[in-house]
Amino acid sequence: MKTLIVLGVVGAIAQLIDGSLGMAYGVTSTTLLVAAGIAPAAASASVHFAEIGTTLASGISHHKLGNVDWRIVRILAVPGAIGAFAGATILTNLPADVAKPVVGAILLSLGLYVLYRFLALGGRRPEFRGRVRTGFLVPLGLVGGTLDSLGGGGWGPVGTTSLLSSGRVEPRKVVGSIDTSEFVVAVGGSLGFLLGLGAAGIEWGYALALLIGGVIVAPLAAWL
Repeated sequence: MKTLIVLGVVGAIAQLIDGSLGMAYGVTSTTLLVAAGIAPAAASASVHFAEIGTTLASGISHHKLGNVDWRIVRILAVPGAIGAFAGATILTNLPADVAKPVVGAILLSLGLYVLYRFLALGGRRPEFRGRVRTGFLVPLGLVGGTLDSLGGGGWGPVGTTSLLSSGRVEPRKVVGSIDTSEFVVAVGGSLGFLLGLGAAGIEWGYALALLIGGVIVAPLAAWL
């Protein structure tokens, strides 16, 4: 019970960050589960099932606040789901002793990538003019979705930083659009894990605890 309460708190904190900054739910939650000894595939699967609920709540909240660019969501979502399904399939077929260092390397790389993207702005505030091209969004969705399932997180770190640094979308629209499209990505990844692991291979209690914590704070995170 104590573990589930802790995970609920972690889910709430992770969603507070994710819903307001457009990243961190998957990376934070998966890192904690892997550190606690959960197999990488099971950890990422649990997080993705939790994200089905948290991203739905977050997307609704962002939509009500006018934070969503539905053109971006429509173009990003399907490639993201395809990438997430592929990433889940790859991860479930990797031996545990191989998967753990691979996932650890991806999580560390994502953290360094986020630091690099924001430091690369050099303190400049991007000018939000024009609109993002489809040719940029489709591969972004594929890469972000694949990394999201492989590493348990990646949709936000890749998508949010890339869209923000493109200088074509204002921050609240970036965060809202990434969080909203992540619902479809979470569904794609969850289907891949369900087929690869089976229902018995997923930590449903952990997923539920993360889900409850995230859903509770989703409206506040979107407002922030």
